[in-house]
Amino acid sequence: MKTIFAIFTITLAFSISAQGQNLRKIYGYVKNSYGQPVEKVKVSSQEKFSKTFTNAKGWYLFEVPESDTILYFTHSDYNTLTQNHSETSRVDVIIQPKNEAQNYHDNLEMAEDIAAMPVNGVRMKHASKAMAFSVVGGMQAPVWNTENYSTIHENGFRNVLANPLSTFSIDVDNASYSNVRRYINQGELPPVDAVRVEEMINYFNYDYPGPEGKHPFSVVTELAKCPWNSTHYLMHVGLQGKSIDKSELPPSNLVFLLDVSGSMGAPNKLPLLKRAYKMLVNELRANDRVAIVVYAGAAGKVLDSTPGNEKKTILEALEKLSAGGSTAGGAGLKLAYKIAHDNFIEDGNNRIILATDGDFNVGVSSTSEMERLVEKERENGVFMTVLGFGMGNIKDDKMETIADKGNGNYAYIDNIQEARKVFITEFGGTLFTIAKDVKFQLEFNPKQVKAYRLVGYENRLLNAEDFNDDTKDAGEMGVGHTVTALYEIIPVGVEETAPTVDPLKYQKSQPVTGKTSKELLTIKLRYKEPAGNKSELLERVVRNSLTAKTSNNFRFSAAVAEFGMLLRGSEFMGNTSIDSILELARKAKGIDEEGYRSEFIQIVKMVDDLHFFDEE
Repeated sequence: MKTIFAIFTITLAFSISAQGQNLRKIYGYVKNSYGQPVEKVKVSSQEKFSKTFTNAKGWYLFEVPESDTILYFTHSDYNTLTQNHSETSRVDVIIQPKNEAQNYHDNLEMAEDIAAMPVNGVRMKHASKAMAFSVVGGMQAPVWNTENYSTIHENGFRNVLANPLSTFSIDVDNASYSNVRRYINQGELPPVDAVRVEEMINYFNYDYPGPEGKHPFSVVTELAKCPWNSTHYLMHVGLQGKSIDKSELPPSNLVFLLDVSGSMGAPNKLPLLKRAYKMLVNELRANDRVAIVVYAGAAGKVLDSTPGNEKKTILEALEKLSAGGSTAGGAGLKLAYKIAHDNFIEDGNNRIILATDGDFNVGVSSTSEMERLVEKERENGVFMTVLGFGMGNIKDDKMETIADKGNGNYAYIDNIQEARKVFITEFGGTLFTIAKDVKFQLEFNPKQVKAYRLVGYENRLLNAEDFNDDTKDAGEMGVGHTVTALYEIIPVGVEETAPTVDPLKYQKSQPVTGKTSKELLTIKLRYKEPAGNKSELLERVVRNSLTAKTSNNFRFSAAVAEFGMLLRGSEFMGNTSIDSILELARKAKGIDEEGYRSEFIQIVKMVDDLHFFDEE
């Protein structure tokens, strides 16, 4: 059966199994400090008979004894590296060339000299050192890759007796999925921390019933056997935001904040950005307004706040934009907020839509400074949407933080089809908030549940006491948005050891009796109205009753979760394989009018075609 990951079309070098020992697969990338793959690196385990070599793409895969915890990476041109691998099946590493410090110093001096030289009679005023390397005849320019992703420590199982409450903020961002897709379309797998499983799941819409009554969203649940571990349960929780006809949406006061720095000159950056924003402009109404602010070496206003029916004026301003200079992102943010306040619409949608590759490096540039700025402004009623473009220097961690703290959402646009999804198909959800600070809190019944694990949402976890604290920020939900969360549950009675803690000395848990003892868990949600400061509470009880025939919603979300775990090399992926993912996804594709689920199936197949491993 084909599963991951044979190394493209190149046969793996040898991997000698340990006789009489349980083995597990270890795989990953080996790259140098420029982000380039390194071929023919010997990867070996503590057990010296387990070893392999990386291929031309820097990939390796082999089997090591389960008790093995250290890998060794050796190459004649690089310093030997040791790496612990006890908590994951995927290990990506960066190895340093021997004498790299001296080589880098020499190259840096050369680059500085080159950057000061005229090229075709023009001095390279804004040239970066990396650009300068490529000017020298015969010199191979290094491939600089400075993409940044926040480290994700995957959620593990929690013992219900010690941790009965699970609390987290919703997440409607979907940037991770389109970024993952970009990597796969380039013929390689994404970095581990670029894979946020909840964002991959929430990239897709699900067929949930609309809300009824006073709450702006509905809540549905489904409980069945876990596809990747048949002794466990999988609980699917879905929220469906209310839909509002476009003509009934409140007027918008928008400020387009556009990065036109030198790093945005590539075809998949500023040129794609222009085409994307033109789609949004064509959706605007006469009572909407748009201003345009750009930033590069300095920030400036390109277009005063203009009515949405003056499309020609707005489009001409967009078309004139060109890339050049460094990135004064902080100054651009401040100017955009000023213009948003100058044109503020009471009871309207006041929002900045930032488009960038995330490379803030001049002015107010630290993530903490920007956090404080957008946190302050969201309280004044101006929200933030962040759109990422391009590759090579994406600052994913910074962009996600800005969007989260600005009561907005974060999307990554890798092609014009994704721009259409963000600005046309999901126009309302992208721009109009129906509920803010939406929090989940689940209480598990120890009579029914031994342990549980929240799939994804690692950077959205909250303390239990944060649930009732209305000053604690949480995620926002847009018009028509769906939000999905999955819990893997170990039921009582399963012969499996759950994480344990010592018995409490000063307080004892009293087992529930009567009708409530049959309940699996209780779901509580808190949210605020977009302009409100006091939260509303919504509760649902889930009983211990498995669904015999699961829905398309359940199966497709499980397929996406499996794919995310596979890409991450999750220790919890159980019997996940390419075949199991495809089987779930194909049977759950449904109507799929926009083709997003069909595309997912093709992406999984592409991974199978590029990286496969034959098992007996």
